[in-house]
This record gives sequence, C-alpha cells and structure tokens, in this order.
Amino acid sequence: MRAINPWINFNGNAKEAFTFYKSVFGGDFTKIVRFKDLSGPEFQVGENDADKIMTIALPIGKHNVLLGNDVPEFMGRVHENENRSKIVISAESREEADRLFNGLSAGGDIEGPIDDSPWGTYAGMFRDKYGIEWIVEFDPNYNG
Repeated sequence: MRAINPWINFNGNAKEAFTFYKSVFGGDFTKIVRFKDLSGPEFQVGENDADKIMTIALPIGKHNVLLGNDVPEFMGRVHENENRSKIVISAESREEADRLFNGLSAGGDIEGPIDDSPWGTYAGMFRDKYGIEWIVEFDPNYNG
C-alpha cells in the first residue's frame, strides 16, 4: 500500500481548519473546489452551500494527502464530538513529533501528552480545536 489519505468532513469551516493545518504542516493546497464551481442544471447548489468547500487537498510528506470538505445543508450536520476516528501521524524524529503535536493541539484538548509510551514509542493524543482527533507518534525502532 502506498498511502492512506484521510478525508475529514466539516460543518462549514473546512477552509479555516485546512488553513490552520497548512500553518503546521507547510506546503500548498493542490485543490480547492467549492460547491458553486460544480453548480449546473444536473447539480443544483443552494445559496447557503455555494461557497462551502466540496474538496480541499493538502499534501503532507511524500505520499500523503489530507483531504476535506464541508457537508452541504441537505445532508445534515457532522457530529464532530461523536466521531471517534483518529488521524495517526508517524513522525521521522522526536523533534518533528513535538513540533506537529504542539502545533496541531494548540487550542484543542490533549487526551494524552506526548511522552515515551509503554510500547516503546514517543506518542501523544489530542482533539484539535476543530474536533478532529489525532495521534502523533515517533517510533525510534522503525526501519522503513
């Protein structure tokens, strides 16, 4: 498997969240498509959804892309605090793990501070200020 690319749903603040993620990971968006960009006779878009993000993509590292969108009103709200999925980041060093953990957890809730784990890695877990759950981990024994 080359990569697994997480896709996150938001309640109208996908651009804001991805701008924050970009400030931590760096890089540039490779795609931003708004619902109004696809509006036409076969795909009618309501006025409240026109400027919402249909797809946003932020490359992270060599083979990964973080993707997201805003959920249109007709589909209902995303229940962010009930979502127990996590995005796992495998860092290349303790320093990178600290940088990513501290950057992404800013304004969020830390569930497990980043530290040496009982299973031999350096890891931490948190919910960011947008309700997305993350695990940042560095495995000093990984040789891949």
